[in-house]
Amino acid sequence: MSMPNTPQSYFCPCPRGLEAALAEELGEIALSSTTLKIHTQVPGGVHCSGVLADAYRINLHSRIASRVLMRMANCSYKNENDIYDLTLAQSWENWFGVHHTIRVDVTAVKSPLRSLEFTTLKIKDAICDRYREQCNKRPSVNTRAPDMRIVGFLDAHHFTLYLDTSGEALFKRGWREETGDAPLRENLAAGLLRVSGWKPGMVLFDPMCGSGTILAEAAQMLAGIPAGSKRNFAFEKFKNFQSAEWQAMKTSSVKLPATLPTQPTIFGSDISGDMVSMSRHNLQRAGITFEVPLKQIEAQEIKPPSDVPGIMLTNPPYGERIGVRGDSAVEEDEMPRLFYGAFGTTLKQRFANWSVFLFSADLGLPRLLRLKEARKTPFFNGALECRLFRFDMVVGYNRREEAKPKVSSES
Repeated sequence: MSMPNTPQSYFCPCPRGLEAALAEELGEIALSSTTLKIHTQVPGGVHCSGVLADAYRINLHSRIASRVLMRMANCSYKNENDIYDLTLAQSWENWFGVHHTIRVDVTAVKSPLRSLEFTTLKIKDAICDRYREQCNKRPSVNTRAPDMRIVGFLDAHHFTLYLDTSGEALFKRGWREETGDAPLRENLAAGLLRVSGWKPGMVLFDPMCGSGTILAEAAQMLAGIPAGSKRNFAFEKFKNFQSAEWQAMKTSSVKLPATLPTQPTIFGSDISGDMVSMSRHNLQRAGITFEVPLKQIEAQEIKPPSDVPGIMLTNPPYGERIGVRGDSAVEEDEMPRLFYGAFGTTLKQRFANWSVFLFSADLGLPRLLRLKEARKTPFFNGALECRLFRFDMVVGYNRREEAKPKVSSES
């Protein structure tokens, strides 16, 4: 049986664009471990290594990783039979029992194999054949809620086989019951917070907060609540699961910060009263006991929620989501131009010295706002190419505006 103290190689996938942020976060997690080592960043994730407890540690604390995959084997391949042989040779029985359900997923980049479905089937067959050899029984497949997920990765020449230590994707923090129309995934929200430079204690404002994902991630960071404290993981079903060590890790990790701010530092608002209610409910579910002021107000009408300038980070609505309460006399394709024009004016007139970050799939957003971005960082929200636009609201933006006709901020 594999020993808990045997070093393992891990791959932590993440949303594309957040690799550097994840590597930085993993470096911080590694400060509490003598065995966790961070290796290379590759497109889509970060390689690292450590003992089994380090997989527990990353699952508990990482806000940016999508999963923690443990590498079982790696080889060069020419056809599906090579993949079958490598999978059959692994001691799966050391990790999980025949009574556990399995699911196999395969991803490929430039693989010469014609059918990923066939390759997936060969991996599943090899695992089932291994158990038949060992105990005359085979594990059942459950694609919806498996106990164990096995992941194959193929490039042009090499095949890597992983056992997923996470179970459900890590962005599922375990507190969410309901979402808005298009919720931002929690790990993407956490990555955007890190890339924006926000740190607990700084002022944060999301004026189009939707179901409150950005606010909940920031508030948990401020409260010292680990990302994975409210959920279960696949490694808890491993044969060599160290329950006492896991409980001790969870207990010691929930540390209240030395001082919670006496004044609120995290603020949100939304045009929809339902969304404001949902955000409030989600913050409670996420374990937040301090005040996060929320307001129902149109984004064009907002004012700074604090005397201290801070960071505005939001995932603005797009298309039909803009017209939640729009003027029915306005043409639908005119609505974004009018909305963003008015919102840009509000930023210029009221948010001097703020750093404004807008995450959007609309690459023409600065033009609609009539603002020049200080930086734009490419990211992917699933398959959707997006940008995180940064606008530094320097004092004097509104003076330059006065030479032009003023745009009313009324909708």
